[in-house]
Amino acid sequence: MLNIEEFNIFRSVNSDLSKEDIQMMNPLSLAFVGDAVFEIFIRTEILGKGRKNSNKLHIESSKLVNNKAQAEFLARIEKDLTADERAVVKRGINSKNHTIPKNADVHTYKEATGLEALFGYLYLLGKDNRMIELYRKGLK
Repeated sequence: MLNIEEFNIFRSVNSDLSKEDIQMMNPLSLAFVGDAVFEIFIRTEILGKGRKNSNKLHIESSKLVNNKAQAEFLARIEKDLTADERAVVKRGINSKNHTIPKNADVHTYKEATGLEALFGYLYLLGKDNRMIELYRKGLK
């Protein structure tokens, strides 16, 4: 399982952002960061399961990092979210994204964006333990 030491990424670039700054960010900006963070979690998890060639790693990660899988992940953790976290997810879902989703319906795409916004929000706040807690609940 992923642990905090494996996911110790420096946030020096954003060290001057306040909680209020992060809360006021465009949810698509949070999702932009959260997409990368979520993928790092998944890739780290897959690497921990043993050696595989890069093609197999990509195939396995693609099963977990896609709109449908992320929407399902969000459904598994929704009941465990705080009010602030729910608000971030809702903002992500309701954001005006001008991208046409590939391989997913609009609703599923928006839910995946909500999950990504949540992970971006938690990452920028430095709430690694909370991200890992939600990540573990979402994988089950």
